[in-house]
Amino acid sequence: MSLAAVPDVPSHLQTFLAFDYGLKRTGVAVGNRLLRSATPMPTIRAEGRAQLAQAEARVREWQPDALVVGVPLHPDGAPHENTERAQRFARQLRGRLQLPVFEVDERYSTTEALAQGAADADAGAACIILEQFLRSLP
Repeated sequence: MSLAAVPDVPSHLQTFLAFDYGLKRTGVAVGNRLLRSATPMPTIRAEGRAQLAQAEARVREWQPDALVVGVPLHPDGAPHENTERAQRFARQLRGRLQLPVFEVDERYSTTEALAQGAADADAGAACIILEQFLRSLP
């Protein structure tokens, strides 16, 4: 699913797990459609296959209806090297877990998390990404 402004999300999808993908750290948050809020979870500190395995373990633990992955872009909206990495992470999750995965523009999410005083910037960014997504739902 792409970076649509208002994603077409079936109403039966109620709980979501969000990821702020990074090469060495991936922030995680859980939230639901009813409250339209997110709660930070411990950040995944791993790389490569270990990172994907830990993300899968979080999904098994929380049993969300769908996943949200933040996709970084340049300020002008142009993609860059990390854009493709985050999209590949989203595709891997979709393929392995057979869940809907929504990609969300995550520009400035870490900056916003730090400005809000997040103790863990990655988990805080994942919350911002997920709450942005939840607010976009009808």
